[in-house]
Amino acid sequence: GEFHQGYRTFERAVKEAYAKGLLGKNIQGSGFDLDIIIYRGAGAYICGEETALLESLEGKRGYPRIKPPFPAIVGLYGCPTIINNVETLANVTLIAERGAAWFASIGRPPKNTGPKLFCLSGHVKRPGVFEAPLGVPFLELLNEHAGGMVHPERPLKAAVPGGSSMKILPASKCDVLMDFDSLAAAGTSLGSAGGIVMDGGTCMVGALLNVARFYAHESCGQCTPCREGTGWIVKILSRLERGDGRPEDVGRLADIAVKIEGNTICPFGEAIAWPVDSYVKTFREEFEEHARRGACPMGPGAPR
Repeated sequence: GEFHQGYRTFERAVKEAYAKGLLGKNIQGSGFDLDIIIYRGAGAYICGEETALLESLEGKRGYPRIKPPFPAIVGLYGCPTIINNVETLANVTLIAERGAAWFASIGRPPKNTGPKLFCLSGHVKRPGVFEAPLGVPFLELLNEHAGGMVHPERPLKAAVPGGSSMKILPASKCDVLMDFDSLAAAGTSLGSAGGIVMDGGTCMVGALLNVARFYAHESCGQCTPCREGTGWIVKILSRLERGDGRPEDVGRLADIAVKIEGNTICPFGEAIAWPVDSYVKTFREEFEEHARRGACPMGPGAPR
């Protein structure tokens, strides 16, 4: 895996727990057994999908499985398996310690409650991970937690609130609360809560090309729409960026995204279809200008 520091820290904690009798057989004389085994993958993005993760744990290629059956019925080695991420498990321990009422008092009841780890990167002064209640305003995260725009003379142009696979929001829609319902109403999703901030000098063709290259590289190749579609998206965007684009390329990008979405075994297809569709719809004039000019309208060296 690629989380070397996190792996070493967790490994030390597990060893200490075994040494103190907090893990293993008959813990503290309770008759309860619990073992923790740390498994290192190879850093494949697709193994974040729960069934591809199971395949990796079983020593196979990280291919997502067709569902149903779901892992809770047929999971690791055919046994019922519960899969949760670290943040969920951390919240469970807090709820067990302090109670559900305490957890529900944080955030925006009744549906958007609890603390959340938000990440902000891009054109901000202090990129990082910040803990805040669900429903915190995006602009509060940007200006108070992340210190505002790194170049104040360049206004906010757009932001992706929930990670690279989520739909982009123009600056006019960024005055939004960071919770599931508010972002859905704005036309995007909270996703991983990994926000990406882009200033007024950003080339949206270049920004989308960065995203597309990542997903083309990380596609497992199992499903034809995803395998072929991601490659073609990169080819078309590369053509637009270097000045060889054609007027029909912009519509072709949207058409490819439509053909990928909903036609793959796992949600990885949506992970590339959503940004392509939203970048093109939101900044269509900029994409078309690339094709007309044969150059980036933001000028050479624009941030991507």
